[in-house]
Amino acid sequence: MMKVRTVKKCVLLVFVSLLLVGCATTHERLLDSDSSQLRLRSIQTRAFETTDREKTLRAVISTLQDLGFVVDKADAKLGLVSATKLDSYALRITVTVRPRGNTHVLVRANAQYEVTPVVDPEPYQHFFTALQKAMFLTAQGVD
Repeated sequence: MMKVRTVKKCVLLVFVSLLLVGCATTHERLLDSDSSQLRLRSIQTRAFETTDREKTLRAVISTLQDLGFVVDKADAKLGLVSATKLDSYALRITVTVRPRGNTHVLVRANAQYEVTPVVDPEPYQHFFTALQKAMFLTAQGVD
């Protein structure tokens, strides 16, 4: 009878140990994932000092076209633009425009090569630099 209790305690101890080790590993990976997602989101997002969402959407569309993209879908109500660039690769980009407070709009671009997300900051920086120039010219009345 004593031997059975000892075996049960050992099994329970091993089970609890494995459970704790599994949770610790999962939790660590989850935190890694959250920080990489936060980093990627910061690369993909810019705030612009304007409240005119429609003009911003038009600037997004013209910027994408200037960069060689073909606009697949644009929905002003949702603030969404999807476009594709076919070069020696297929690059798809989805851009959302939404209000941020009373004085800004938030523009977020999400790009993919085929089905692989773009995590390199350079394409996003290139897009946002071109968008910023387009929005500046629009604000100056230059079309």
